[in-house]
Parts: sequence; C-alpha cells; structure tokens
Amino acid sequence: MSTTRKVLIIDDDADQRALLGELLRLENWQVIEADDGNAGLDIIRAQRPDVVLCDLLMPRGNGFLVCRKVREDLALRHTRIIVTSGRDYESDRLAAREAGADEYLVKPVEPKNLFEAISRLTADVKSPARSGPGTQLPAGGPTCVKFWGVRGSIPTPGPATVGFGGNTTCVEVRAGGEIIILDGGTGLRTLGRDLLAEFGEQPLHLTMLLSHTHWDHIQGLPFFQPIYRPDCRLRILGFEGARNGLVHVLTSQMESPYFPVPFAELPGNVQIDELKDMEFRVGNIRVQAHFANHPGICVGYRIFTDDGSVAFFPDNEPHTRVHNTSPQPAGAGRAAFDFAEAQEKKFVEFLGGVDVLILDSQFDAQEYEQHIGWGHGCVDYAVAVAMKAGVKRLVLFHHDPDHDDAKVEAMLAHAHKLVAAAKSALVVEAAREGRVIELARSPK
Repeated sequence: MSTTRKVLIIDDDADQRALLGELLRLENWQVIEADDGNAGLDIIRAQRPDVVLCDLLMPRGNGFLVCRKVREDLALRHTRIIVTSGRDYESDRLAAREAGADEYLVKPVEPKNLFEAISRLTADVKSPARSGPGTQLPAGGPTCVKFWGVRGSIPTPGPATVGFGGNTTCVEVRAGGEIIILDGGTGLRTLGRDLLAEFGEQPLHLTMLLSHTHWDHIQGLPFFQPIYRPDCRLRILGFEGARNGLVHVLTSQMESPYFPVPFAELPGNVQIDELKDMEFRVGNIRVQAHFANHPGICVGYRIFTDDGSVAFFPDNEPHTRVHNTSPQPAGAGRAAFDFAEAQEKKFVEFLGGVDVLILDSQFDAQEYEQHIGWGHGCVDYAVAVAMKAGVKRLVLFHHDPDHDDAKVEAMLAHAHKLVAAAKSALVVEAAREGRVIELARSPK
C-alpha cells in the first residue's frame, strides 16, 4: 500500500478503533480516528480520506447518516465507505447500500475480509488531488504564461476577432514544475486538447485558480478533455459564491438538461476546494489572492516564481470609478471617495513591481463612462495603475465581445501613447490567443 493513503475509522468503541487501526498501520495506511459520526464527517470534509470504515450504530450520527452526507457532497465522490456492524441483517445491508456504502462487513471484522474489500474498492481509484508535485515538468524550466482565452462575457468567433481570439478567459502558467490554469472559460477546451497531445499517456496533475464563477470563466470545464481520463488530477481552487458553494456552482452547469455527462460520472479525479486564506501554495509556488472590484465574490491572483511574478485580474473596476474625477466630491461623497482611494492604494501595493500584469481593460475611456458600475475597467485606468505600481509588462485583457481586432489594435495604440507621454518604461501589449510570455531568468 502507498503511504499516501488515508483511512478514517469512525467507531464509538475505542477497542475496535485500536484493533482496526493497528491492522491498517501494518499495511502502511495513515490512520485517522473519530468516535462519532458528526466528528467523522468534519474530518472527511477536511482531510479527504481515501477509505472510511464507519460503524453502523453510533450516537451523534449513525453510519447511514454518514453515508448519505458523504454521497450528497460531489467533492467527496471518490471516497469509499465500508460500513461495519455487529448485526448481519439483510435489511441493514440493503439500507447501507441505498445510503451510499460501498461495502458492509460484520464485526468482528476478519483481516482477510477487510483487506479484500479495501483492495477491491481502491483498485481503480486515484487518491484525491492534493497540493504537491504536479505534471512532471522540468523544475528548472523558465516561467511561461500562455493565453488560451482572452475575451470577456461571451465567445466571439469569426473573421473580425481572429487576430486576438474569441475564446473566453483562460490563461496557463508553467512554473516550478507546476501547470497552473487561471480560469476555465472556453479557451480551456483548446488547452485540454493540447495538453493531451503534449503529454500523451503521462498522468496530468493540474491546478486551476478561479477568479470567480461568472459563466464566461467556467463554461469551458465540461469540455476540458483531461477530466474524462481516469489518470487526470485537477484541483480547482476558488472562493465561495454569494448564494451557493463552489462545488454546487461548478457541477450544476453539467446537470441535465444543460449537459449530457453529470459531474459525478467523470472518470477524472477532480477536487474542488474553497479557499479560506488569501495566501497559499501550489506545490512550491507561492500564491497571493486579492479581492477585485467586481459583482459577487471575485479575486485576482499573484503568482510568485523564481523568475518573477505574474498577476491576474481579468475582471476589475476602478474603486474610484472614473479615476480622474474632478472636482473632488465633498461631504458624504468625499468620505466615500476617500475610502475608494484607500482601496485603490491597497490594489497598487498588491501589484507593486509585478513582472506581468494581466488586467481587465474591456473599455476605452468613453465607453467606460457609459458602463460605470458594471465591474470592468478601461485602458486609461489599466495603464495608470500599472505605471503607479511599477509593473514591468501590462497585458490588456478581457476584450469586449463587440470589439473587433481593429478596435483592440486602436486601444493598444492609445495605451502606447499614454506610456510615451509619461516617459515610462512600461511595456504594454493586448492579450492574444496563442501568445506566450517567457519571464526572463534571474541571474545566478
């Protein structure tokens, strides 16, 4: 057995826990214990054991309840449950199966029966994707950023957008041996196809960071081919939505009648985790999150690598609305403006010195005045913020669905004029599907 395998024993009988635990440790299982069903459920959600041995008759949450609660949570769909009981009623066996148990063993549990059941249940099941080494990339390779979807709101295919691309938000970052996917818009489909072509039969270990769950940032997930392979591990990280949890939001778009393959039937190992902290790690890569100014719970990320950092804010509006408001408001309006300016200061500090900033630049300045409060920014604001924060390269992002290639080129030219007028060293480009940015290696 692999030492990475976890088993949770839920039983109010301490002697039974000790006996089963000793047997499993001899087979190199990591053993966790709980003395009632409710405590066991908390551990299952937090630690994601591969196998749960659950007594049927317990106070504070019986075995049937544990089975039902685990099966209601799609994020726990790979958890295998073995119900144990001192009773051998056929009706109990049937009820346990109906509640979601994978196996039913009668106490005292014979070691041979226990390990046969565990071996059978885990033979074709991959351990849940956890933080750690991802797809085997050269650890010393350069940090690369590749754009797979650059459009906002809705895909816009056609001859007018072929230059910059019409897929919705999806960016790939390769660094430190990890593949990190930023958002899962329709660009995710092409990324998935290319990953399978590149890595062939090699297992894929991937991490996706979601800025938020508006449809243009998640609609590519059902078409991401790696999740239809049993050896793929995809860990999706994001923050809880306003009305429903992250698991519900991502899986509901795959329910009938919207999609023919339910999330629960995916053969790939997809783990969905809601972030609680604003700083965390993906393998050896440090990541910081910062709340964006956009409807709902929306964040941006800054990814720190050995070659520099990448910041990703696909949807973000100036806190001060039109950044060059004049004259300054007074009274209550002044207090609100001061608060907004303080939020802008925090945003600039978060971005300070970043090597590549991918920032919402959906509108030009005139369009933005007609869209204040929509949750999106403009080119003038993006350039101003980037220069103030000492950003090295700004990538204009989240192109408006009504903007053709000529319009995006015009907005980019305007950005270049703003930089030249300020005599800034800032490099500005417009996000283009297929474009790869390689961060310069730091001198040793």
